[in-house]
Amino acid sequence: MEEEMRVAYADPPYIGCAKKYPEKKEVDHADLVNSLCSNYEAWALSLHTPSLPEILTYCPKDVRIGAWVKPFCSFKPGVGQAYAWEPIIFYGIRKRTRNQPTVRDWVMANITLERGLTGAKPMKFCFWLFDFMNLDREDELHDLFPGTGIVTRAWEIWKTTVRNEQEVMFA
Repeated sequence: MEEEMRVAYADPPYIGCAKKYPEKKEVDHADLVNSLCSNYEAWALSLHTPSLPEILTYCPKDVRIGAWVKPFCSFKPGVGQAYAWEPIIFYGIRKRTRNQPTVRDWVMANITLERGLTGAKPMKFCFWLFDFMNLDREDELHDLFPGTGIVTRAWEIWKTTVRNEQEVMFA
Protein backbone atom coordinates (compact mmCIF):
# COMPACT_ATOMS: atom_id res chain seq x y z
CA MET A 1 0.00 0.00 0.00
CA GLU A 2 0.87 3.64 -0.14
CA GLU A 3 1.90 5.98 2.63
CA GLU A 4 -0.09 6.05 5.87
CA MET A 5 -3.07 8.42 5.85
CA ARG A 6 -4.81 10.33 8.62
CA VAL A 7 -8.50 9.55 8.04
CA ALA A 8 -11.75 10.62 9.73
CA TYR A 9 -15.24 9.21 9.78
CA ALA A 10 -17.99 11.56 10.93
CA ASP A 11 -21.49 10.38 11.74
CA PRO A 12 -22.91 13.40 13.56
CA PRO A 13 -26.56 13.94 14.48
CA TYR A 14 -28.20 14.71 11.17
CA ILE A 15 -29.47 18.25 10.61
CA GLY A 16 -32.65 18.74 12.62
CA CYS A 17 -32.30 15.40 14.46
CA ALA A 18 -30.20 16.36 17.51
CA LYS A 19 -33.18 15.86 19.83
CA LYS A 20 -32.77 12.08 19.34
CA TYR A 21 -29.31 12.08 20.97
CA PRO A 22 -28.21 12.52 24.58
CA GLU A 23 -26.38 15.83 23.91
CA LYS A 24 -29.44 17.33 22.13
CA LYS A 25 -27.03 19.71 20.34
CA GLU A 26 -27.11 20.51 16.64
CA VAL A 27 -23.81 20.21 14.79
CA ASP A 28 -22.60 23.07 12.60
CA HIS A 29 -21.99 21.06 9.44
CA ALA A 30 -20.16 23.89 7.67
CA ASP A 31 -17.63 23.98 10.53
CA LEU A 32 -17.47 20.18 10.56
CA VAL A 33 -16.64 19.95 6.84
CA ASN A 34 -14.08 22.73 7.21
CA SER A 35 -12.44 20.85 10.09
CA LEU A 36 -12.44 17.60 8.11
CA CYS A 37 -10.77 19.30 5.14
CA SER A 38 -8.21 21.05 7.36
CA ASN A 39 -7.22 18.15 9.58
CA TYR A 40 -7.48 14.94 7.54
CA GLU A 41 -6.12 13.65 4.26
CA ALA A 42 -9.25 11.59 3.67
CA TRP A 43 -12.68 11.53 5.28
CA ALA A 44 -16.20 10.21 5.07
CA LEU A 45 -19.33 11.94 6.35
CA SER A 46 -22.68 10.22 6.89
CA LEU A 47 -25.83 12.31 6.50
CA HIS A 48 -29.49 12.00 5.61
CA THR A 49 -30.92 12.68 2.17
CA PRO A 50 -32.81 15.88 3.09
CA SER A 51 -29.53 17.58 4.08
CA LEU A 52 -27.46 16.45 1.08
CA PRO A 53 -27.96 19.61 -1.04
CA GLU A 54 -27.00 21.90 1.85
CA ILE A 55 -23.98 19.92 3.02
CA LEU A 56 -22.60 19.58 -0.51
CA THR A 57 -22.29 23.39 -0.64
CA TYR A 58 -19.72 23.15 2.18
CA CYS A 59 -17.65 20.45 0.46
CA PRO A 60 -14.78 20.54 -2.01
CA LYS A 61 -15.93 20.00 -5.60
CA ASP A 62 -14.17 16.64 -5.94
CA VAL A 63 -16.09 14.71 -3.28
CA ARG A 64 -17.66 11.37 -4.07
CA ILE A 65 -21.09 10.27 -2.86
CA GLY A 66 -21.80 6.71 -1.83
CA ALA A 67 -24.97 5.12 -0.51
CA TRP A 68 -25.99 2.90 2.35
CA VAL A 69 -29.07 1.11 0.99
CA LYS A 70 -31.35 -0.33 3.67
CA PRO A 71 -33.55 -3.26 2.54
CA PHE A 72 -35.08 -3.30 6.02
CA CYS A 73 -35.67 0.13 7.49
CA SER A 74 -38.09 2.01 9.67
CA PHE A 75 -41.23 3.32 7.96
CA LYS A 76 -42.65 6.49 9.49
CA PRO A 77 -46.39 7.24 9.69
CA GLY A 78 -47.38 9.93 7.20
CA VAL A 79 -44.21 9.56 5.11
CA GLY A 80 -45.32 8.13 1.76
CA GLN A 81 -41.83 7.67 0.30
CA ALA A 82 -39.49 5.85 2.67
CA TYR A 83 -35.98 7.06 3.37
CA ALA A 84 -34.41 3.69 2.59
CA TRP A 85 -30.88 4.91 1.83
CA GLU A 86 -28.38 7.31 3.33
CA PRO A 87 -25.69 9.23 1.49
CA ILE A 88 -22.06 9.19 2.54
CA ILE A 89 -19.75 11.91 1.28
CA PHE A 90 -16.16 10.79 0.66
CA TYR A 91 -13.11 12.95 0.17
CA GLY A 92 -9.47 12.05 -0.48
CA ILE A 93 -9.97 8.32 -0.76
CA ARG A 94 -6.94 6.27 -1.77
CA LYS A 95 -6.93 5.19 -5.40
CA ARG A 96 -7.13 1.47 -6.09
CA THR A 97 -4.60 -0.37 -8.18
CA ARG A 98 -5.54 -2.42 -11.24
CA ASN A 99 -4.87 -5.53 -9.16
CA GLN A 100 -7.43 -4.64 -6.52
CA PRO A 101 -11.06 -5.62 -6.97
CA THR A 102 -13.56 -2.90 -7.84
CA VAL A 103 -15.77 -1.79 -4.96
CA ARG A 104 -19.30 -0.54 -5.52
CA ASP A 105 -20.18 2.96 -4.33
CA TRP A 106 -23.05 1.53 -2.30
CA VAL A 107 -23.59 -1.11 0.33
CA MET A 108 -26.80 -2.93 1.18
CA ALA A 109 -27.16 -3.58 4.90
CA ASN A 110 -30.11 -3.59 7.28
CA ILE A 111 -30.44 -0.96 9.96
CA THR A 112 -29.42 -1.93 13.47
CA LEU A 113 -31.95 -2.30 16.24
CA GLU A 114 -31.62 -1.91 20.00
CA ARG A 115 -28.03 -0.67 19.95
CA GLY A 116 -28.77 2.15 22.39
CA LEU A 117 -28.48 4.98 19.87
CA THR A 118 -30.47 6.04 16.83
CA GLY A 119 -28.56 5.52 13.60
CA ALA A 120 -25.95 3.05 14.88
CA LYS A 121 -24.21 1.61 11.84
CA PRO A 122 -24.00 -2.14 11.16
CA MET A 123 -20.62 -3.87 10.99
CA LYS A 124 -21.13 -4.60 7.26
CA PHE A 125 -21.45 -0.85 6.61
CA CYS A 126 -18.20 -0.19 8.48
CA PHE A 127 -16.26 -2.82 6.53
CA TRP A 128 -17.59 -1.42 3.24
CA LEU A 129 -16.61 2.11 4.32
CA PHE A 130 -13.03 1.00 4.99
CA ASP A 131 -12.88 -0.95 1.73
CA PHE A 132 -14.35 1.84 -0.39
CA MET A 133 -11.82 4.29 1.04
CA ASN A 134 -9.14 1.66 0.36
CA LEU A 135 -7.80 2.01 3.88
CA ASP A 136 -4.71 0.19 5.03
CA ARG A 137 -4.15 -1.23 8.50
CA GLU A 138 -1.38 1.36 8.98
CA ASP A 139 -3.77 4.28 8.42
CA GLU A 140 -4.85 6.36 11.40
CA LEU A 141 -8.66 6.34 11.65
CA HIS A 142 -10.49 8.89 13.82
CA ASP A 143 -14.16 8.20 14.61
CA LEU A 144 -15.31 11.73 15.38
CA PHE A 145 -18.78 10.83 16.71
CA PRO A 146 -18.20 7.44 18.36
CA GLY A 147 -21.76 6.86 19.59
CA THR A 148 -21.97 3.11 20.23
CA GLY A 149 -18.29 2.60 19.39
CA ILE A 150 -19.08 0.23 16.50
CA VAL A 151 -16.83 2.01 13.97
CA THR A 152 -13.79 1.78 16.24
CA ARG A 153 -14.53 -1.88 17.04
CA ALA A 154 -14.98 -2.63 13.32
CA TRP A 155 -11.68 -0.85 12.56
CA GLU A 156 -9.83 -3.03 15.08
CA ILE A 157 -11.34 -6.17 13.52
CA TRP A 158 -10.58 -4.88 10.01
CA LYS A 159 -6.95 -4.17 10.85
CA THR A 160 -6.29 -7.49 12.54
CA THR A 161 -8.44 -10.12 10.85
CA VAL A 162 -10.66 -9.04 8.00
CA ARG A 163 -8.42 -7.04 5.69
CA ASN A 164 -5.60 -8.90 4.00
CA GLU A 165 -3.41 -7.71 1.17
CA GLN A 166 -5.93 -7.69 -1.71
CA GLU A 167 -9.18 -9.18 -0.44
CA VAL A 168 -12.04 -8.11 1.80
CA MET A 169 -14.54 -10.32 3.54
CA PHE A 170 -17.85 -8.92 4.68
CA ALA A 171 -19.49 -10.06 7.90
